[in-house]
Amino acid sequence: MFSLLFALVALAAPSSDEMVQMLRVVDDRQQNNGDWRSLVYIEQKEKDKSDLAYQAAVYRRDLDDKLVILFVKPQSEAGKGYLRADNNMFMFDPTVGKWERRTERERIGGTGGQRQDFDQSRLAEEFTPTFVGEEKLGQYTVNHVKLSVKPGVDVAYPVVELWLDKGTGNVLKRQDFAESLRLMRTTYYPAWNKLYSESKKTDVYFPKEVRIYDEVEKGNSTTVVIQEVDLKPLDPNIFTKAWLESKSR
Repeated sequence: MFSLLFALVALAAPSSDEMVQMLRVVDDRQQNNGDWRSLVYIEQKEKDKSDLAYQAAVYRRDLDDKLVILFVKPQSEAGKGYLRADNNMFMFDPTVGKWERRTERERIGGTGGQRQDFDQSRLAEEFTPTFVGEEKLGQYTVNHVKLSVKPGVDVAYPVVELWLDKGTGNVLKRQDFAESLRLMRTTYYPAWNKLYSESKKTDVYFPKEVRIYDEVEKGNSTTVVIQEVDLKPLDPNIFTKAWLESKSR
């Protein structure tokens, strides 16, 4: 009986190619062939501290892997910006007028958010998946997948676990682990929106809200609400250090 059950489970498990295709679906649904602009609201909660609220503009050029994050509120953070280009991440501090190179684990603007929370998805490009099992996550039936970073790829965390909605392919839950396998963050995606893209000729999906829980500093959390998404072409000058510097003057 045990061998029969084992054979049935093995038969039901997706192949390596099928798991890679799952990741490609996640990536493709969030990627736009053209540009992307959104306004994001960020609420930061830290234990024994007052809650903080931020607003930032996010610009993406997915085909060129370019990203800009420009903080606009509060006034104390206005003008602070991040630029990702040529696989490098830079932060501009308008108070000193200097650029600094940052790692993938950089806390964006001092919040619990990181580059991966604002950028396009590159799961199939960056990770190798293994299947954990089909599970229930609340009312959803999900595919639980474990990801290991590919050699030579720079990511915030080398091990990731995803819970993918079987009905849509969207990510519902994500956990990020350090190399020691210590759990660092748990992220939930409670709702997804979509917008038709003229450049892609189909819908582009994006999480309406992202809830990030710090598993190291218990009690700290970050909520990112994505607002005012626009997929019209952007001025290429936006994706430059000069443009970001001009916004701080």
